[in-house]
Amino acid sequence: MDPLLLAAVAIGAVLVLLALRVPIAFCLGTVSALGLITFFSWRPGGAFDLERGIEPALTLIGSAAYSFVHSYPLSMIPLFIGLGHVAYHGGITTDLYRALRIWLGRLPGGLAMASVMGCAGFSAITGSSVACAAAMGRITVPEMLRYNYSPRLASGAVAAGGTLGSLIPPSLLFVIYAIFTEQSVKVLFLAGILPGILSLAGYLITIAVWTWRRPEDAPKPDTTFTPGDVREAVAGTWPTVVLLAVVIGGIYLGVFTPTEAAAVSFVIAVILGFARGRLTMASLVEAARDTVVQTTMIFLIALGAKVFTTFVSLTRVTPAVLDWLQSVDAPTVMVVAGLVVFYLVLGMFLDSIGILVLTLPFTVPLVTGYGLDLVWFGVIVIKLLEIGLITPPIGLNVFVIKSVTPSSVTLGQIFRGVSWFLLLDGVVLLLLLAVPALSLFIPGTVD
Repeated sequence: MDPLLLAAVAIGAVLVLLALRVPIAFCLGTVSALGLITFFSWRPGGAFDLERGIEPALTLIGSAAYSFVHSYPLSMIPLFIGLGHVAYHGGITTDLYRALRIWLGRLPGGLAMASVMGCAGFSAITGSSVACAAAMGRITVPEMLRYNYSPRLASGAVAAGGTLGSLIPPSLLFVIYAIFTEQSVKVLFLAGILPGILSLAGYLITIAVWTWRRPEDAPKPDTTFTPGDVREAVAGTWPTVVLLAVVIGGIYLGVFTPTEAAAVSFVIAVILGFARGRLTMASLVEAARDTVVQTTMIFLIALGAKVFTTFVSLTRVTPAVLDWLQSVDAPTVMVVAGLVVFYLVLGMFLDSIGILVLTLPFTVPLVTGYGLDLVWFGVIVIKLLEIGLITPPIGLNVFVIKSVTPSSVTLGQIFRGVSWFLLLDGVVLLLLLAVPALSLFIPGTVD
């Protein structure tokens, strides 16, 4: 069977299965296994021989799975996920939000700004957008509703703020991207700092403009805080500062590798939680259980994607597409624009991890063939996935916020709220595309 035809059939099968809501790990694993067996059993111009194809296919699946599972960077994924759950159960994220609420609460839209900044701080500890949206949504949305904030502003701000976990290091998406593209996790983490700060600043500006145009959506709280409250709030942020210093400062200064930073920060978070009396053995066990569930899900998806990548490379479909683009002399700008549209459309229907592992086997060779920087492209892809988290009709963060907020907040209100932030995301995306230095400046300062 012609390898290109086989690849086309396999890709079509994956899309059909995904449309039928089959879990993406099983889609990729099953289709790639059947594809490999067919590839080795049905050579072009020859007859189909199942016995000839099973052994090499199983051997290749086993070797690909083994090499992937023994990838050292994978070890930081459960560590950062666990760090996020421990930080939540240990009250670190709650204390951070309380301090921001006190500092910013009297500003127009101050509670929404505090929520977005709290999401940024949580993201810088955990690296998970979904975990950030879930944890901060439980804390901040009811608080804003209690002060008569518009449900659209309250829920939209947290849904958008939760996406910052995709760009601000340590980002789990950057870890997965690094593994599949063989790039440095450290360099990718550093590349996400300026774009993450730019997105955060844009969200704060969006809230300021929103409350300027519709002040009734964000009434000023009538609560006053004493100097003692302010001092207590400042004192409560020191665990967050310590963890940020270990994760970001330690990686940038070369004190820790990303994996070492994940391990050290996890241990510190556990120690701080118990020392402050905010973490118990029961909550630690619950955090461990949640970590295992989330890590297993990510590993299964990535493992299926690794086998699928192996199958795609054998069919040589990506070089064929690249040769075709070069034959029609497609300009680089058109190729990049096509990739942006491609990822935006996928982001409306699939989760971020699924998109990443499904598309990289095709897009990375295309990008390298046009001489584009893979670190810059990684930032662009992660930003596009970040946008997908709040884009209708799926918008995973929107559904997460809906699941953790009062029933009075409707799905339609959340989607209308995030539409303001989507406009800002479009502006930031254009800046990142036009000015690659925004992504490459900080990595360029490190040896």
